[in-house]
Amino acid sequence: MKSKPNVLIIFTDMQRADTIHALGNPVIKTPNLDRLVAEGTAFVNCHSPSPVCVPARCCMHYGQYPQTTGLYDNGAMPPDNGKSIPAILSRESYFTASIGKCHFLPNKLEKRGFDMRLIQEECCSDPEVDDYCRYLKDNGLDYDEPQGTRGEMYYIPQPSLHDAASHPSQWLGDRSVDFIKENSSGQRPWMLFSSFIHPHPPFCPPKPWHKLYRAAMMPYPFVPDNCESTHTWVNRRQNRYKYRDQGIDRNLLRCMKAYYYACISFVDFQIGRILSALEEKGQLDNTLIIFSSDHGEYLGDYNCFGKRGMHDASSRVPLIVRYPERFEAGKISSAPASLVDFMPTIFAASGSPCDDVAMEGVDLSALAKGDANRDTVFSQYQKGERAIYMSVSEKWKYIYSAGDDREFLFDRLTDPGESVNKAGIGFLRPSKDAMKKELLDYLKSAGATEAFTETENGLDWKRYPHRDESHLADPNAGLLSQDHDAYVLNEAGYTC
Repeated sequence: MKSKPNVLIIFTDMQRADTIHALGNPVIKTPNLDRLVAEGTAFVNCHSPSPVCVPARCCMHYGQYPQTTGLYDNGAMPPDNGKSIPAILSRESYFTASIGKCHFLPNKLEKRGFDMRLIQEECCSDPEVDDYCRYLKDNGLDYDEPQGTRGEMYYIPQPSLHDAASHPSQWLGDRSVDFIKENSSGQRPWMLFSSFIHPHPPFCPPKPWHKLYRAAMMPYPFVPDNCESTHTWVNRRQNRYKYRDQGIDRNLLRCMKAYYYACISFVDFQIGRILSALEEKGQLDNTLIIFSSDHGEYLGDYNCFGKRGMHDASSRVPLIVRYPERFEAGKISSAPASLVDFMPTIFAASGSPCDDVAMEGVDLSALAKGDANRDTVFSQYQKGERAIYMSVSEKWKYIYSAGDDREFLFDRLTDPGESVNKAGIGFLRPSKDAMKKELLDYLKSAGATEAFTETENGLDWKRYPHRDESHLADPNAGLLSQDHDAYVLNEAGYTC
């Protein structure tokens, strides 16, 4: 009887889909991700089920869309139901571990099915909570804002406080390698979630990696004519609170991209070390490897910054799967994929019974072979009057923003840059209506009564009052600090 495969999920935070050299980016250096592309199957049309950290990860962890998890934005996750990926694998004799960022809220110490966790989280400088901060403290290193300085510096490129040997990505790589070496000689299969915080801002690679790319050699952001016409309320709001709406410095944007790419290349270096450890232990071909990210980053495209929007820059993520027994080497699939597909893919490969799990994705192996009965994936940010909904097929992307009461339709084949909204073109109305109907039918089946209304002509969007954005006229309104701690100046000096 064949042994069960190990499961390795390598996850990054805020990594765009267009940041892999082998998949068409001529600038970035990603030799180890390129290797995974050559030895596995790349899904180039994978979208986050919610383009923001916590709900995206919740969807991946439980194999369900936001309408089922009930989480649409960063906030408290629903109580653990014991039916996460690691929980199911644990009951099937797997030893399950997480190293790095899980972003479990409100309790960042929760296990949610993992047998073991080594914690490294954003916005944490507490050695009593965070294993990485404890490592820094034990070695006499600075553990305040170890992931980079946020606040007003959130989108300012900055060399890391730590050299390569003590950088957060290296710490995670070290411990992932140790885990593989320590657990690949026994009889028990393992599942490891190696979750890097980078390239999430602040963009702070270690020295000398911060000079791997030079700003003058970086391409400018993609800013098509009239790109503001493709913005939704969330783009305008994010640009404000990220301090990026009072003028565009194109050289700064190229420097941001250089540091962002350097963060990705340093993660890629860790991936190479992880692959080498699997080879050393003879476990490479017996390990289902899934590489992906929770969402993207606008990085100045469309004069926008952050995530949460439904442009590809924000919603589309890289996805590569390597497992020779089930995935063809060097194959490129353009079938729509989602993070909710991780669970059925893992359970199919491991042979884990999952009759009691309400999965909403498909097995990626079947999808790559054309055997999955699905043409569209969905995404949602917020709900009710602030909701932004999306349906994506190979040909079309349809978006409805309730906060703007606006529809968007992009032709993904003839306009992959999403530069022209075609929702108002009369002869494309049948295509728009088909995508809209599929999305509304899904929302109705999920019981999202806050999203739709039933008319004599079928389902339509429920309309809400337009959002009041008059406060944006004040350039100081809505700015966000995002500091670890609140520092204030008083007569005695700075106090925390």
